[in-house]
Amino acid sequence: MLSMTTAYSFCLKRLTLLLLIYIGITAGYNTLKAQANNQTIDSFIQQVITDGLGPGGSFLVAHNNQIIYQKSFGLANLEWKIALTDQSVFQIGSMTKQFTAFAILMLEKEGKLSTSDTLFQYLPDFPRSKTITLHHLLTHTSGIRDYTRMKDLNDIAQKEMSAVELIDFFKHEEPLFLPGEKYEYNNSGYIILGRIIELVSGLQYHEFIEQHIFKKAGMASTYFASDKNIIPHRAYGYHKKEQGYVNKRQISYTIPFSAGSLMSTVSDLLRWQQALNQYTLLPPEIQAKAFVSHTLRNGEAINYGYGWHIKKLEGLEVREHGGSIFGYKSMAVYYPSENIYVVGLTNCDCWSPTQLVRDVAAYTYRALQKE
Repeated sequence: MLSMTTAYSFCLKRLTLLLLIYIGITAGYNTLKAQANNQTIDSFIQQVITDGLGPGGSFLVAHNNQIIYQKSFGLANLEWKIALTDQSVFQIGSMTKQFTAFAILMLEKEGKLSTSDTLFQYLPDFPRSKTITLHHLLTHTSGIRDYTRMKDLNDIAQKEMSAVELIDFFKHEEPLFLPGEKYEYNNSGYIILGRIIELVSGLQYHEFIEQHIFKKAGMASTYFASDKNIIPHRAYGYHKKEQGYVNKRQISYTIPFSAGSLMSTVSDLLRWQQALNQYTLLPPEIQAKAFVSHTLRNGEAINYGYGWHIKKLEGLEVREHGGSIFGYKSMAVYYPSENIYVVGLTNCDCWSPTQLVRDVAAYTYRALQKE
């Protein structure tokens, strides 16, 4: 007959063995499940980026601030056949507006401006400046004509211009509607906001966001775009023509300026989202202004906050924004209730990640619901 000590030891060893078997089975199951999810996300992406020997994109999925998928497809440089990696730096186009909007809110927190201020307080010679507020500029409800749709844009596309010169280029265009009357996506408003950031802070736009946003959020691979400066791990941009891929058209980044001139990586954009989640830059009550579906003068809601579209996906609220600039496209979707963040950056304006990122975000939400 076994002694009590021997029996206890035997039972303990048996329980330990069973526990190890359970842990092994669970780990194996979770690994297989993760592999299956990754393969499904791969298939989503490969339906859009079908040419593995051309330009492609980088993609990242995070849940609760932890990366659960990260992968790059295609080439960063076609001449040298250099593959894209997780460190590749892309131009993000209109995702720049998030940073411009946040800079305005940061200056509001410091008491240096208010989103209810009229444009007259900063640019008194701008037509109708007494009726246009910073809120109108932030929400694309100012009625100012979008300069990117002007026929003369090609005349200045490669010209180095100050923000003042760029505003002079479009400020005398006839307005589309009265401020607050309608919503129409508008790059001109965000150019004006960039100039106001300079006037109020005493810094150049790029200096302000580098010092007050990128540095605080730990975004060491995010830049104001340049074709002259050395950008480590740059993903070169391409167009697709009938004869094949060609290098992107050259432009001056003083033209998209504070509406679309930033470059970043998928990892840095996750750091940006983490900074928002952790209120690194703004307290909750001020930051919340960016994520409200604002309204028109007649009380009608619009699906836009300050620098983000506010929409529904799988029945839940999401914050999203994309971007497009010569040679590049971008898209990011965030489920605030589930803390799911999905971002995709591409280095050919022939690949649009917009619906792809939405599909991956919706799939990730459904997959996590089943766990």
